[in-house]
Amino acid sequence: MSVLDRGDLRTRVQGALDAFVAERGSVLETMGPELGPLVAALTDFLAGGKRLRPAFCFWGFLGAGGADGDQLVVAAASLELFQACAIIHDDVMDGSDTRRGKPAVHKRFAALHGVEGWNGSPDTFGNGAAILLGDLCLAWSDEMLVSSGLLSPPARRVFDGMRAELMAGQYLDLLEQVRADGTLASALRVARYKAAKYTIVEPLNLGATMAGAGEDVLAGYAAYGFPLGEAFQLRDDVLGVFGDPSVTGKPAGDDLREGKRTALVALALEQATPAQTELVRRHLGDPALDPAGVEALREVLVATGAVDRVEQLITSRTDEALTALDAAPMSADAREVLRELAVAATARAV
Repeated sequence: MSVLDRGDLRTRVQGALDAFVAERGSVLETMGPELGPLVAALTDFLAGGKRLRPAFCFWGFLGAGGADGDQLVVAAASLELFQACAIIHDDVMDGSDTRRGKPAVHKRFAALHGVEGWNGSPDTFGNGAAILLGDLCLAWSDEMLVSSGLLSPPARRVFDGMRAELMAGQYLDLLEQVRADGTLASALRVARYKAAKYTIVEPLNLGATMAGAGEDVLAGYAAYGFPLGEAFQLRDDVLGVFGDPSVTGKPAGDDLREGKRTALVALALEQATPAQTELVRRHLGDPALDPAGVEALREVLVATGAVDRVEQLITSRTDEALTALDAAPMSADAREVLRELAVAATARAV
């Protein structure tokens, strides 16, 4: 059994999401049947997934002394709606065609526009619909979390801070792509706010705060969560270039076409020859990049030692997280699961 299924968590999270979206969606559709495709798109988008963020929230709550229950599952599941907002908007900003092996949400609505023969640009309609659906996910994530009954004022501050940090991190990511002068430090800063904090640190913090954890528990979770969150994003960076599309759900090399200024790219440019630097600057961010161009960039990333250095960073950050976990005050069961979650979050085939 996968650690993500411990306590039947993924099934329970899916059930909570299905129930919430079905109930809120039926209310939405009283405004008109035209809203049906919006609800259907979200229902499809939320089907399946690793559920890392709910898992860290769930076990953060239990590790801090809280008890399992339906309220906790609803609170944890609300983070999937928050994640949906981030992904849907991110795909629009990056111009991504696919997500999880299916058309990205904006592409889905562009196709609907074409099938219906509506006026105007299909892409403009698709982008607008996706932005609005992402906004709806953000609103519903808040509503679902509140409905759990576990959102104390301190937990509300954690959730509000997480939302603001993610949006700021997304902007920093967008800025890195257009400035084209990124360093390892700036890439890791984006990794911290765009991924590390809202994937691991803040879900743990939210769970612990809802359970009434003290400062010692929160400090222990932070010492574990920050390095692990960076390792998670670094692994995602590697998979974005070298990952199997059947696993990642996106075409090979999509991060290269999108011009992502990751730690991989920053480290490669530190050691690149003038010819390699010119190749990276010419091909990185080219939306028409073909398989030969992807392979040429991959060769630079390997030849400069960037891939090996990122793997070393992943290992060192993960080891740091696990050392901190051993010292953090929490239940034995939660410690075991959080150790396994660290492995799952940084695995080569996540």
